[in-house]
Amino acid sequence: MGSMSLFSRTSDIPGISGTARDCRATSKGLKKFAAGDIAVIDCPDISRSFAQYLIDEKPIAVVNTAQFSTGAIPNFGPQMLLEAGIVLVEGVGKEIWSKFKDGKKILLTEQGELLYGDKTIAAGNVLELESADKIFVDAQQSLTDHMEAYFGNTIQFIQSEAPLLIDGLGIPDSGKFLAHRKVLVVSPGAGFKEQLDQLRNFIREYEPAIIAVDSAADTLVDMGYTPELIVGDPSGIGAEALRSGAQVILPAEPDGHAAGLDRIQDLGIGAMTFPAAIDSATDLALLLADYHGAELIVNAGAPLDLDAIFAGKDSAMPSSLITRTKLGEKLVDASAISHLYTVRSSAGVGWLWAFFGLLVLVAVIILIAGLNGNGSFVDNLIDTWNNIAVTVQGFFK
Repeated sequence: MGSMSLFSRTSDIPGISGTARDCRATSKGLKKFAAGDIAVIDCPDISRSFAQYLIDEKPIAVVNTAQFSTGAIPNFGPQMLLEAGIVLVEGVGKEIWSKFKDGKKILLTEQGELLYGDKTIAAGNVLELESADKIFVDAQQSLTDHMEAYFGNTIQFIQSEAPLLIDGLGIPDSGKFLAHRKVLVVSPGAGFKEQLDQLRNFIREYEPAIIAVDSAADTLVDMGYTPELIVGDPSGIGAEALRSGAQVILPAEPDGHAAGLDRIQDLGIGAMTFPAAIDSATDLALLLADYHGAELIVNAGAPLDLDAIFAGKDSAMPSSLITRTKLGEKLVDASAISHLYTVRSSAGVGWLWAFFGLLVLVAVIILIAGLNGNGSFVDNLIDTWNNIAVTVQGFFK
């Protein structure tokens, strides 16, 4: 690799030095950032918007724990940063955060090493414009090939499952009690426990019917919730959850074969099967809630967006896209609901409670003073105030 013009010999080791700032989305380092600092981020496939934000802050270098472009999608953020003359180092790993100190001077070497003094805390690869351009072109072609295959599979899915999607053919009768109710479908995806914590006020206020998907049933029971329906393979669900009183629905092949049926029989629990050419128990749960007339369906633990489809994630199957399209305006992601119940700052609320407490204290004092004496309420209050005034004056004599 040729020497980069931005690198200069600022010590015995060739490189660039500057104040390192933690520039993750949730970090305060973004607010303290100054031109010429070194931004350290955790952002695979950096977007144009974040890249532009960094450019506006004028860093001398950006260090990424992940890859600026993984090749999964053709993102133009890396080229924007490089064309702005910013040095990019990628793939230093998340281990850096255990040694990183926000606001401390750091040296970034030509080889992509990060040093505090003579101690290396992390190392990555220096990204150059030629490499970024090649990754972008390859990602474009890969995305085109992937989407052609994806939508080919989507058409096949619609052809085979049209009766299910249009008329609900094969959906079990279990679930009639969901009509005109709010329904919470909980899947065991990344971060779903935190989402449940954030939804506790929503659950308390609206008492939605809860449908547990696969092992999320165990977590719900552990947290004190009782699902009304469990959809999934019972071989991966604990006996306590299966015996919680929830109706159990087993995903089944189109021919009726259902995995985990033996476990249900061994536990002596009744269950119904849901035959469909859909591998996702979450999609089955969503279709079931919609078919039985749920008023609102909140989906926790199984988000789907275009980025997930582009990246070919396992959760972004054609059935997931079609299912969510069918539900339309009924479907809301749990993160949107949790934002409605999140108080941004407790400072204002704290002052409000303090003021309220002061008012109560004054009211109690007035009440006691007004009732303490032989005269009327007002006379007693005046006598008490005069006594307090005389006492205070005595301290200053």
